[in-house]
Amino acid sequence: MPGQALRKKSVRQKLNAIAEEFKDKNVLLVDDSIVRGTTSREIVQMARDSGAARVFFASAAPPVRYPNVYGIDMPTRAELLAYGRSDEEIAREIGCDALIYQDIEALVEDVKAENPVIRDFDTSCFDGRYITGDVTPEYLDYIEALRNGDTQHQAIETQQLDLNLVSGARA
Repeated sequence: MPGQALRKKSVRQKLNAIAEEFKDKNVLLVDDSIVRGTTSREIVQMARDSGAARVFFASAAPPVRYPNVYGIDMPTRAELLAYGRSDEEIAREIGCDALIYQDIEALVEDVKAENPVIRDFDTSCFDGRYITGDVTPEYLDYIEALRNGDTQHQAIETQQLDLNLVSGARA
């Protein structure tokens, strides 16, 4: 995947580990989120290459397990590192000794505490609960087929979605 190779190269160009700061130390790396895992994997490896004894990784966001379907260009389910994986499996994938994620309930409560006017949140990319209530696994298959240019799958899925919309309208 050329995009993935470019992301990996970009991480190495942006970040530099100073060996004296890592050698024989236990380190905690913190990033805003883990989406594909490319950046996380690279910085964990850079810490190890610089001599870190143990590498812990913390994400300031909950695990991104589902795509956003409301206008943000996000990876498909298959491209999301956390989709279908446990935290332990994700830790193995990025090469860290332990992984810490932000808890989704704590995140929501903290934001509510800062701004009590906000009562509801779109957390679909973390928990798979889409606020419109109409996003199904079949719909995700459909948009992934569109994204991947699968025209045969596209045509079949479009017909099925159209039928579902028509039968739903009658109910």
